[in-house]
Amino acid sequence: MSVLGDSISTRVRMDSSMAGLAWLKYLCRASECSMSTPRMERAVAAVAPQSAAVGWSAPLYTSVDQHLDNRTKEQVAMKFGGSVWTFNWQPPYDDGLRTIAACGLKAAELIAWRREVLDSYYTLDTIRHLRTLLDDLGLELSEFVSTPRGLASEDPKDRDGAVEHFRAMVDTARALGTDMVNSVSPNAFNLDMPRIMDKPTAQEWGVDLPRGLDWNANWNAYVETTARCCEIAEENGVRWALEPHPYRWVRNTGSMLRLIDSVGSPALGMNFDPSHLFPSGEISEQAVYELGDRLFHAHFSDNDGTTNAHWRPGKGKIDWRAVMVAMHDVGFDGVISIELEDVPGTAGANDGVATDAFAREVELSVEYLSDICQDEGIPLE
Repeated sequence: MSVLGDSISTRVRMDSSMAGLAWLKYLCRASECSMSTPRMERAVAAVAPQSAAVGWSAPLYTSVDQHLDNRTKEQVAMKFGGSVWTFNWQPPYDDGLRTIAACGLKAAELIAWRREVLDSYYTLDTIRHLRTLLDDLGLELSEFVSTPRGLASEDPKDRDGAVEHFRAMVDTARALGTDMVNSVSPNAFNLDMPRIMDKPTAQEWGVDLPRGLDWNANWNAYVETTARCCEIAEENGVRWALEPHPYRWVRNTGSMLRLIDSVGSPALGMNFDPSHLFPSGEISEQAVYELGDRLFHAHFSDNDGTTNAHWRPGKGKIDWRAVMVAMHDVGFDGVISIELEDVPGTAGANDGVATDAFAREVELSVEYLSDICQDEGIPLE
């Protein structure tokens, strides 16, 4: 089934059976049991009422080919959220979520930096606790973030491991209560690439690429592995918001659309992050129009185009008014996460915990973007 079309896709609640299936699949993974999908479905059919009673049929979403043709642009409303790692770089994330809510944001993202964190931190008890905390704070979990290693490796075993990591993160995302996962695109051949943040201080800028690499074969292997992951996403009613970064296989809108065309899955789209696209030579608002309904989620921060610094919107050279107008024009009604990593008080520069100065930077970001929306008649939740 497709979530794509000329009109705006509908988000619909999963029924208790689908919610129970997602939760049961997570339980099986966590306990290392093996159960085929038909057996799971039969089990869920028996326990669906109970799963609903204990709260595991909370508002999750599934990808369906259903659209609201009569919906007007005035009814398309975006909302602002926060990236938890900018508040708490490492788990536990309780205080970070509380600060996100205190800043007046409507949504949050959770993350597992590595597979080990995915397995060790996101236990059944922790997931139950985080769901309760998110509900108590009135926060939507907009997406779950984790990047499988080896998606573009030359070694098939590494690629198989990346697919299993993806499966685990999808199971965790559904158990946490979101239908969106996010990953950063891999480097070709898993090559080490320089940090673009170091570019202004480098005398020479380049990479010592080995000669004789088969770039077409590596691209095709990456496409095949991505397609396997997308099958998992589709089976679980999840969308995969892939995030371009400089120098990677997916580094701009053109390479994102190339991957989408090559894979052919409606579950694949972009986590739109102008802070990475702008220094890669993109005009941010043009990227929005090119992506259209493949723009699934967004990270907002600003820079001057020299590096992919993450400043407060309005402090760099990105035309945020044009970006917001474009997003409204294409019918985006999802979450824009404020992701500031290079501002005063950010968690990454303060022993992993953000300061009050950082919270103020987030609030100023929302005020700035909200003023633009008010001027342009763009509704916000």
